[in-house]
Amino acid sequence: MRPAFVPGLAQLSDKVFTYLQPDGGLGLSNAGLIGSGQDALLIDTFFDLAHTRRMLDEIARRVTPTIGRVVNTHHNGDHCWGNQLLPGAEIIGHRRCAELMRSLPPESLQRLKDLPDTVPAARALRAGLERFDFRGIEITPPTTFVPDDGMSLDVDGVRLDLLYVGPAHTAGDVIAHLPEAGIVFTGDVLFRNCAPIGWEGTFERWIAALERIAALAPQTVVPGHGPVCGADAALEMRDYLKYVRAEAERLFATGASVEEAALKIDLGPYADWLESERIVFSVDRAYRELRGEPYDAPVDFGGLMVIAQRVRTAHEEAAKRRGKVH
Repeated sequence: MRPAFVPGLAQLSDKVFTYLQPDGGLGLSNAGLIGSGQDALLIDTFFDLAHTRRMLDEIARRVTPTIGRVVNTHHNGDHCWGNQLLPGAEIIGHRRCAELMRSLPPESLQRLKDLPDTVPAARALRAGLERFDFRGIEITPPTTFVPDDGMSLDVDGVRLDLLYVGPAHTAGDVIAHLPEAGIVFTGDVLFRNCAPIGWEGTFERWIAALERIAALAPQTVVPGHGPVCGADAALEMRDYLKYVRAEAERLFATGASVEEAALKIDLGPYADWLESERIVFSVDRAYRELRGEPYDAPVDFGGLMVIAQRVRTAHEEAAKRRGKVH
């Protein structure tokens, strides 16, 4: 039975746990724990020190106070900015994860929170960032690297396969497969009931990564954000990406701007996903691919956030008309 989507530590099988953070929106990611007091490995830390401490305190009370290894599924701060709270632990990730981890200093988000509302990007992000405190974070990147062809670990008798699937959500995406337990921890390769966001990877690789998750035929999937689910969720998000890419290609041919395309695309069954305005980032990525730009070329994140805020307002108005709370 899959655990309810409530905050805290939930057991998935013998020696396998997940730590969930509803509602799964901006910065509220999930983590995993494998092992016991004899040998324990953590999959991802959280966006700030307070949220990570809360998780580690519960793990210490219920499972073990000692974690010897940490896997970072990718470099985004909500999956690694708590690494420093595990001094002495071996930190494992793809080399691109390690290289990119310093690309966004935590203090820059703290400064963004403190900017006046006259700065559009700050206004667009502030509501989602208010719950986090980015002070005191020291970037602590992986020093053990997952090869492109993956690696296997033994964690207290549990087999763990780390599979590189990037560039999908990011250039350094790694998923964690526990074949004997039938469990996959996906990092942000999968968002559940929440629109995906990404600007570094490619549609082709992201779709392939989701299909790879489904092909593993896991009984239990822990997404980077959202409730625990099954393999069908990976195919649902694959279909979302395929649909948005096709619609973006159609609208690109008409000369529509990114904002115009994001507003014109009928989200249908995906309309009530959390943070549906993130479609702006998918449309922008599709447009960049159609222009032949490199997948890792810099993007105007602040400008896209401002557009996304306007799209969010439009989606909220549409949700009210449907009688939904967005």
